[in-house]
Amino acid sequence: MSRYLREFFSHGSILAILLFVAITSVWLGSRWTDWTTWVGVLAGAAVFFSTEYTTHRFLFHMNPPKNPRLRKLLHRLHYDHHDVPNELHLLLLPLWYSVPNFAILWGLAYLIVGSAVIAWSVVLGGVLGMFYYEWVHYVAHRPIKPLTRFGRWMKKVHLWHHYKSEHYWYGVSNPLMDYLMGTFRDEKAVEMSPTARKLNL
Repeated sequence: MSRYLREFFSHGSILAILLFVAITSVWLGSRWTDWTTWVGVLAGAAVFFSTEYTTHRFLFHMNPPKNPRLRKLLHRLHYDHHDVPNELHLLLLPLWYSVPNFAILWGLAYLIVGSAVIAWSVVLGGVLGMFYYEWVHYVAHRPIKPLTRFGRWMKKVHLWHHYKSEHYWYGVSNPLMDYLMGTFRDEKAVEMSPTARKLNL
């Protein structure tokens, strides 16, 4: 277990997440006594967990584009992860993808609420959500037994997505959106997909 903790927490993107969380949490300082800061954090986490599903299903699993650059981009972001599920550099989201997304989230939050402080709290919530997502995803692809029953179940569900059918079970950290969108199925009722490991075909 210690080997995998070192592997996860020494990865560049995870170190960047932890650094951002630490700096932003300290910067917010006394603003933690304001309930709007906590609402911002919760809103950011909610945004992340909903877009986790929509991005996974509608962007990462879109039909391969004809444009070679876009095709190469999707290979790096997800197609290759299905081809080689346990490869570390394909398992965690790259910073060049996540940082612009969080910049957009900050901008949208600022436009809506007109407060830089709340916008940063929203981004903090989103980054914390991503940290949880990255850990759950990492554990799913390593020989680690999650401590909780829910964690063990989510690991099993995610591996169905990789090895049974890529058309279901898009939620990595939680199944809520799968239930709401009708993409959660009884594993025994789903046929084996020949393209679960080859999304680019």
